[in-house]
Amino acid sequence: MASSTTETVRVGDCSVNVMRGGKGPPLLFLHGAGGAGLWLPFMAALSERYDVIVPDHPGFGRSDTPDWLDQLSDLAYFYLDFIEALGLDRVHLVGHSLGGWIAAEIAVRNTRRLRTLTLVGAAGLHVNGVAKGDIFVWSQEERVRNLFVDQRFAEQRLAQTITEEQGDIAIKNELRTADLAWQPRFHDPQLRKWLHRIDVPTLIVWGEGDKIFPKPYGEAYHRLIKGSRLEVLPACGHLPQVEKADAFVDLFTRFATEHAS
Repeated sequence: MASSTTETVRVGDCSVNVMRGGKGPPLLFLHGAGGAGLWLPFMAALSERYDVIVPDHPGFGRSDTPDWLDQLSDLAYFYLDFIEALGLDRVHLVGHSLGGWIAAEIAVRNTRRLRTLTLVGAAGLHVNGVAKGDIFVWSQEERVRNLFVDQRFAEQRLAQTITEEQGDIAIKNELRTADLAWQPRFHDPQLRKWLHRIDVPTLIVWGEGDKIFPKPYGEAYHRLIKGSRLEVLPACGHLPQVEKADAFVDLFTRFATEHAS
């Protein structure tokens, strides 16, 4: 599996932990509520064609928790500064779940340095009559099992031994997620009004069996982002990039190649 390096990047008054690997056009991946974690197979596969950059959000993982972090839109502005500080241009911005919400908030503000946008099981919207899964009330085992359709992935996660540091990071991530997404639950009531401003090619990837943000949430993003493409993966839950890694990498690569120029 293609390897990565880990470095600390300082942007303004905030230092963030960043995994990075590969060469090619820049691909910035924004993680979900559970954190970035390890260099995963889909990241390694993408790094064969892209410069894959995976930061821990401010307030998450091994990154600083800055005083200015009050709401999710603060992370959108931070990543605009992050992209500029690293000198990135024509960025393929990919966000999953909470990170998808951040990515959408970035794109409604400024797409000048973006080439494409990919939202994967993204938070950020509310669909009347379609209940979200509430990760704040599920037990740890319920959370893991509800991420996947194929329970073999859940069993693998549940069988992993967690170090003390990993446990501390998990608590940090959970508390920060609650700060940013407790009320209203995992959405910004204003976001849907501004999604029409997104003017870069947009791919929306969803799991048919997503129990966190069911498929109608992906369909809502598709309706609200003009010209976007929706791809729904069958027999797949909230983590298409993990549960259907090969299909996800193929979808993204074909999409990005189509919009490379």
